[in-house]
Amino acid sequence: MKRLIGTGLAIILAFGSMALAAPGDDEPQTPDPKNLKHNGSINDLDAIGNRNVGCGRGIGNWYSVESQINMGRQYADQVDNSSKLIKDPVITEYVNRVGQNLVRNSDSKVPFTIKVVDADAINAFALPGGFFYVNSGLILAADNEAELAGVMAHEIAHVAACHIARQNTRGTLAQLASIPLIFTTGGLGGLAVQEAAGLALPTAMLKFSRGFEAEADYLGVQYMYKSGYDPQAFTAFFEKIEAQEKKKPGALSKAFETHPPTPDRIEKSQEEIEKLLPARPSYKVDTSEFQEVKGRLAKLENRRKLDDKKDSSPELRRASQPSDSGDSDDDHPVLKRDGSQKQN
Repeated sequence: MKRLIGTGLAIILAFGSMALAAPGDDEPQTPDPKNLKHNGSINDLDAIGNRNVGCGRGIGNWYSVESQINMGRQYADQVDNSSKLIKDPVITEYVNRVGQNLVRNSDSKVPFTIKVVDADAINAFALPGGFFYVNSGLILAADNEAELAGVMAHEIAHVAACHIARQNTRGTLAQLASIPLIFTTGGLGGLAVQEAAGLALPTAMLKFSRGFEAEADYLGVQYMYKSGYDPQAFTAFFEKIEAQEKKKPGALSKAFETHPPTPDRIEKSQEEIEKLLPARPSYKVDTSEFQEVKGRLAKLENRRKLDDKKDSSPELRRASQPSDSGDSDDDHPVLKRDGSQKQN
């Protein structure tokens, strides 16, 4: 029995080290274009859509596509029930159309459901299985469509690379390494199911390792480039975030706390753009439709804030009016006239 436990622990430790050292924890290395080959790797732009960027099921990922969709749907129900969603059809249709174009030019193997959340924080997040939420604050903070597309492409990359499933698998393997009696409690598969059932709420589980964040940057820039957008808009938006962080701390979503330092993200993404992405004669940067949608959303947000202010204002009671008989409706004492005055 001791020998079996020792062997099992050795296997777990070996699996754990493999998972913890898997691609994605280290930042992607921008290749030398002279050595770039069309081999279906993460650097092969022509193979986007047919590449395996980390979703292969195995030691690094215990979750099938179906289980990820089921997991994401459960959390999406929680988000829908606890958030105020923008229902304006013009806004939702536009944001969905921009997102679906990016999805078609990505490595994602799942369909996406995209919704807009009425929230001021500059943020967007995608759950496993393609359930994607964009904050109204992000749309209002973007100067053009390409900046919005850059952030959306980053989140789509998290789903395309199965980052939540891979990160959760690594967390389970790390736990297994400290439990030598694992083979008496259902084995690896049993714990994977237990771990999936015990995930934290989306706001807590969407804190990826910095390696995964860097990989999402790397893939996201490729997806927006393939969709026809100027990849420089990606770095432009993060420069804006850097300025926002200095000017107004706390304006950004808590989710950005685990992202790589903004100056580093800008430098790495710029290096990728220069070395990996062939220059094009023209790019899509902005559309009149984006500006119309942004203006429409701003009006909705202003109206909502006015309504919220009105609802929170104290209500003043009207002063009581005396009756025709001269009797007062309130309980204030009535002063008697001074008896020394003459009576008419």
